[in-house]
Amino acid sequence: MKRKINKILIANRGEIAVRVIKTCNELGIKTVAVYSEVDRNALHVKRADESYLLGSAPATESYLDKEKILRCAKASGVDAIHPGYGFLSENPDFVEMVEKQGIVFIGPGVEAMRAMGDKTTARHLAKTLGVPIVPGTAEAVTSSDQAMVLAEEITYPILLKAAGGGGGKGMRIVRSEAELDSALKASQSEAASSFADDRVYIEKYLDDPRHIEIQILADSHGNVVHLGERECSIQRRHQKIVEESPSTIVDQNLRRKLTEAAIKLVSASGYRGAGTVEFMVCGDKTFYFLEMNARLQVEHPVTEMRVGIDLVREQIMIARGERLTYTQEDIQFQGHSIECRIYAEDPMNNFYPSIGEIVLLRSPSGFGVREESGLEEGCEVTTYYDPLIAKLIVWGRTREETINRMLNALSSYRIYGIRTNLPLCSWIIDHEEFRRGNIDTNFLTKHWSPKSSPKPPEEIRTAAVIIAALREQSLQKPYASRNHVASKSKWRNKLLEGLR
Repeated sequence: MKRKINKILIANRGEIAVRVIKTCNELGIKTVAVYSEVDRNALHVKRADESYLLGSAPATESYLDKEKILRCAKASGVDAIHPGYGFLSENPDFVEMVEKQGIVFIGPGVEAMRAMGDKTTARHLAKTLGVPIVPGTAEAVTSSDQAMVLAEEITYPILLKAAGGGGGKGMRIVRSEAELDSALKASQSEAASSFADDRVYIEKYLDDPRHIEIQILADSHGNVVHLGERECSIQRRHQKIVEESPSTIVDQNLRRKLTEAAIKLVSASGYRGAGTVEFMVCGDKTFYFLEMNARLQVEHPVTEMRVGIDLVREQIMIARGERLTYTQEDIQFQGHSIECRIYAEDPMNNFYPSIGEIVLLRSPSGFGVREESGLEEGCEVTTYYDPLIAKLIVWGRTREETINRMLNALSSYRIYGIRTNLPLCSWIIDHEEFRRGNIDTNFLTKHWSPKSSPKPPEEIRTAAVIIAALREQSLQKPYASRNHVASKSKWRNKLLEGLR
């Protein structure tokens, strides 16, 4: 059945909200943004055709409040809701509420969401289909006593994981029984605050695997295609930092096995839309199904750069009831792509979060270079949400060309006012083992230390000193006179002139 979609509410924030708005603009679809108090002047609010205040800064009072989002959807008269990633994007109860209001949810239906968006249910399905899964529980654990019994059966080390979402939220490695109780409570608490769902399950923790995922598209007419694999092994605390496609470990035989397993899972669940099936691959190329992300992935531009397909556009077309306009044979893979996630954190100080105003922002550009960001000059980075500033995606004809282009792009960034992980990204991309493709999920644990990172250029250190002085001056005079504000502006302008 064809559905009308002329106006979409984006139930999210930051770069993914801006990303969805861009595609909607190209399709002539009106957009509605929602925002919390601290996001009142955010870029996604400025870019949307309409915007509605949800509530105060905590996600539980804004981006995770289903009722508030639905009230905004009804008030704005939208035809559909795009959930982005994180927050409510994999919450089947939210999907059901949206559909009961006669609004299109841009993503899988309720049953498919329950089957694949929920990690424990997806493991059940994979096991039934004969797809190998990481040893662990098929149900969420409900108490520390139960967790201890199960952990003994699985054997340590184990991994606690949120059942209702991904992105590393709610994930904890536990290496002994003494750590289990506190880790379980922390995992449940983080899962509840991130996904409004505190369920946690247990998996066996695999040493030094590679994290490989398959991007799929499925319409409501039974057509399913894959768009190749992405490697996401470079992680810190289970949060991806660098992603690339294709993977250096995946040969044609392994690619066939992984994509066949992914399509089997998606077809059996009746899934529709864009989704990602994730696997752990060991050094001998044995693999295990990990989970399915029943939504758009953060790293989706890596795939877009290789296949020339706008995944957000495809999500919208599928939600309208359209058929895929191509078969598997029509999809052409070109070159190599790499993405670096730029975070507001200090890798030289144990990755301590960096908050404050972005005083100056200059982004790289050029052939094969793409940036996705939800921030601009003058925006504030706060402690309330994920500290992602931008995603930098680079394409090249070969992996070596892509690596060199990425290094040049990273060195072209100018972000003043906060600290970022740009030095870490450059260090990773230029590391001898990364260049060889010799990576796994423990890459940073094995190779990184603050001493590894090169010192920032002199101009950046000078800028940091001036910005710190300006900020201290502002804090000393919170109710500044007009002359004081003019003086601050004068110093800021001098700084910017010297750095442009």
